[in-house]
Amino acid sequence: MNRAESVVRGIVVLADVEIGGNRAWDIQVNNTQFYERMLRDGSIAFGESYMDGWWDSERLDDLIFRLLRADLKHSISPLKLVFPVIMAKLVNRQRRSRAFNIGEHHYDIGNDLFQKMLDPRMVYTCAYWKDASTLGEAQEAKLDLICRKIGLQPGMTILDVGCGWGSFAKYAAEKYGARVTGVTVSKEQVELGRSLCDGLTVEFRLQDYRDMQGTFDRVVSIGMFEQVGAKNCRTFMRTVDRCLAKDGIFLLHTIGVNSRKEAVDPWIDKYIFPDGMLLTAAQIARGAEEIFVMEDWHSMGAHYDPTLMAWMANVDCYWDSLDHDKYDERFYRMWRFFLMSAAGAFRARFNELWQIVFTKSGIDGGYESIR
Repeated sequence: MNRAESVVRGIVVLADVEIGGNRAWDIQVNNTQFYERMLRDGSIAFGESYMDGWWDSERLDDLIFRLLRADLKHSISPLKLVFPVIMAKLVNRQRRSRAFNIGEHHYDIGNDLFQKMLDPRMVYTCAYWKDASTLGEAQEAKLDLICRKIGLQPGMTILDVGCGWGSFAKYAAEKYGARVTGVTVSKEQVELGRSLCDGLTVEFRLQDYRDMQGTFDRVVSIGMFEQVGAKNCRTFMRTVDRCLAKDGIFLLHTIGVNSRKEAVDPWIDKYIFPDGMLLTAAQIARGAEEIFVMEDWHSMGAHYDPTLMAWMANVDCYWDSLDHDKYDERFYRMWRFFLMSAAGAFRARFNELWQIVFTKSGIDGGYESIR
């Protein structure tokens, strides 16, 4: 056993993980260069070496859960990984000129993949499993929960910031008779969303949130705020304020973190969500202070774990029906690492999911929290 292998084995054992062990979450190394690569390149090497088939784990989600719970992030931290943190401090990576990067890199990779992976309504955010037994039921429960939280009534106008393929817009128009304007930076989402919402009072706009115009009774942002970044949080809140009616309600549904981070995980940034950034509760609250009254804060992070596991099950179920010239084996391993790592992160409460309700000046008599 060389020094690199000894060091890596010594680190993961702190999380009750064994290399070559017989438990489902243990690591099976297929290429012994894995050890030196991990010490040289750190966290990004963990994901990239998995994509390259250098190691495997039967329960990747449990592996990530254990590694995060053991708080090993400082055990392998090469100097080169300091650079993204420095750049995040100096550069606004979520600036307007980069706004469409995430659409082109992630959401435009192919509607066929997302149609297979997601529920029938194509909701690409955390479901609500409180009284649900299937992914479809849990996603409809989440959509209805949002409608009830914002007190949606027939004829109301809604601005959906980061509307995806129109899952919420379609639900709000069908079930509540609302008129919805959806904003996204993905051309593929606009094209498919317009088809899915044909005949409904739903409009799609391909634009950056900073360019939003109009006045709306309600504003929702469901799973888009992760691309705003700390440097633009205040701008985002002011933009929503500009578009929200005086007596309106704004609901923010976003992933968050408990410890402030200056930069996103380098593997996630490179392969999945470029320019993303997860904020803490304090950062969000500071961005909203003196602009909004916070009416309700609902922590829902535990619901994301089963959502991600259901997405992975769908990918596995329908994988053979996808175009493997477009989605090859390396893509599959990348996607599996993404979904299972995220499931493990939410299981470990490393990541959180919050629904926050804001108003401009408060609701007379108080806001009734809805669960």
